[in-house]
Amino acid sequence: MTDAAASKIHSTSFIVLLGIGMSHMLNDMMQAVLPAIYPTLQQQFHLSFAQIGLITLASQCTASLLQPAVGYVSDIKPRPYSLAAGMVATLFGLVLLSIAGSYPLVLVAAMLVGVGSSVFHPESSRVARMASGGRYGLAQSLFQVGGNVGSALGPLSAAFLVATYGQRSIAWYAGVALLAIIILFNVGTWYKHHGLTRIKHHHGERHSHLSKNRIVWSLIVLLAMVFSKFVYLTSIGSYYTFYLIHNFGLSVQAAQIHLFFFLGSVAVGTLLGGPLGDRIGRKYVIWFSILGALPFTLMLPYADLFWTGILSVIIGMVLASAFPAIVVYAQELLPGRVGMIAGLFFGLSFGLSGLGAAVLGALADDTSIAFVYKVCSYLPAIGLLAVFLPSFKAKKKT
Repeated sequence: MTDAAASKIHSTSFIVLLGIGMSHMLNDMMQAVLPAIYPTLQQQFHLSFAQIGLITLASQCTASLLQPAVGYVSDIKPRPYSLAAGMVATLFGLVLLSIAGSYPLVLVAAMLVGVGSSVFHPESSRVARMASGGRYGLAQSLFQVGGNVGSALGPLSAAFLVATYGQRSIAWYAGVALLAIIILFNVGTWYKHHGLTRIKHHHGERHSHLSKNRIVWSLIVLLAMVFSKFVYLTSIGSYYTFYLIHNFGLSVQAAQIHLFFFLGSVAVGTLLGGPLGDRIGRKYVIWFSILGALPFTLMLPYADLFWTGILSVIIGMVLASAFPAIVVYAQELLPGRVGMIAGLFFGLSFGLSGLGAAVLGALADDTSIAFVYKVCSYLPAIGLLAVFLPSFKAKKKT
């Protein structure tokens, strides 16, 4: 291989990162429409908080249960065009959601939307690593921030579209799915002709010589971090609008705008977390981002409306900086299992979000939304477990 060819293989492909970042934005924008229309669905089908939580559980469980398997299979036999194929399931789910006339059909539509994510996230994370040129944290942040932007745009678009024109207007998001399919088909073509070559020649990491038990324990600690992060974020994502409506008397549209600002702060934190991990070490970013949110989460249940908005933005930014660092750190623990690790951690994040939504919804029915926020405020204390993570840097082969 010539020096020019080798340089091309190990360079950062920003156009590909832009493509998967934009696709992630579109994907998660469609995903975020579901919780954003919960108030509409609650009124239309007379749902309890527990039933609302089950909608999230239906969507996230199909995604979480399938993602590790998709990642494992893609490590063995990559399928470049599976990204576009998975998005078709999301397309069908959105169309069904727009015409669903019963609660069971809403659950089926939510499951179809989840299937699309089960394919998208592990495969796109693999593409991000292919295109990274060794800047793994930066690539993960650029990929993930697309999803965060989409999650912020979903409630905002729903506030002005679905809240105004009703359930049928969800069908307009099918156009978004079609755009994502076109982009992902082109990404799949790059994957086939260039990404697979990078896989064959991309041997930048080697095992960090940690014992098997230490690796397993480190993964358990990372999974605990993901638990604390995503269950807390679920308490915001699924019930923040209800919290603002019930506690401060906001309208549905005003509450969704507050949710937009929170999710926007999550996008900023995600964008910062990966490059900081590349620069100062992923363990330190993980430690700060989980445990650092604790003082603010403890204050949130007792704040007025103004400070609730400020604190939620700080919490979103600090907590979100962890996930790019966690994913790359785990991939460095198990080189060669990029897809499986991505599927495991993205899948777990979805599964915990769904399970957390169901449990927190049931708890809210029995107590109150305000009580749920008081209970969840202690979750970032799990960040203390970061002290058990080994400090290491992936070494380069010579």
